[in-house]
Amino acid sequence: MARLKELIDKRYGGLVDIGDGAVDGTVAQLLARRSIRRYRDEAVPDALLDTLLACAQSAPTKSNLQQYSMVVVTDRAVRERLAPLCRRTKGIEDVPVLVAFCADMRRGQRLCALRGHPHANNNVDTFHNAVVDAALAMGFFVVAAEAAGLGCAPLSSMRDEPAGVAEVLGLPPGVFAIAGVMCGWPAADGYVNQRLPMKVAVHRDRYDDGDLAAQVDGYDRMRDAIAPIAPEKQRNTERFGVAAFCGWSENAARQLAIPERANFTPFLKAHGFALE
Repeated sequence: MARLKELIDKRYGGLVDIGDGAVDGTVAQLLARRSIRRYRDEAVPDALLDTLLACAQSAPTKSNLQQYSMVVVTDRAVRERLAPLCRRTKGIEDVPVLVAFCADMRRGQRLCALRGHPHANNNVDTFHNAVVDAALAMGFFVVAAEAAGLGCAPLSSMRDEPAGVAEVLGLPPGVFAIAGVMCGWPAADGYVNQRLPMKVAVHRDRYDDGDLAAQVDGYDRMRDAIAPIAPEKQRNTERFGVAAFCGWSENAARQLAIPERANFTPFLKAHGFALE
């Protein structure tokens, strides 16, 4: 059993108080979760991996359409081809498990053709539903893997070069990787990343960000006291310079100030998604 207050203090850096009590099981696991990026050189048994994939398939899906697929990448040669396409993620070649979670419209299109019906939903809503389906499956996979003692780290870098990733993984039109997950037996403790205060991320009945500036300022200073952002970790210093104090919000704003993945929408349109 773990103490709720201890877990909440680590997750929010003391900025949130929701009382105390004993928690265990999934609740304690989720509150204490951390990304793990270093793994022991030890394989994940096939039976365990299959169980985790079954957990992923147990996630809810829109209208039970199940518009997602998972590509388990076990061949090191394939991972070596993926590595230069996912430049911001180091060590993909050596991870024990790599799973690409894909939005999949193609299966629905093929089902319509098999049953003699038109597929009339190549639109933004289907794109959105397929992405959410894949994201839910990915979340269930991560929770199950961590409950089994594995460490996980999702990677969005699979969208940096989406056409290249699609080619390497053989993803046909109507299928693309929303993200990947690498996992294995942890070789080092991860870091509990402090989240925004609930007053910022949680709204009651109506959206209200009137106190955003003050809340984020307190959050920035709390995070800086725990783990300051070093100059080499500040984003886009060639444009914005090195700040004497670089809080989370400054670093996030610097990232958002520079366009990313300009190739993504053209790829989707060329890869079968109408996005209308």
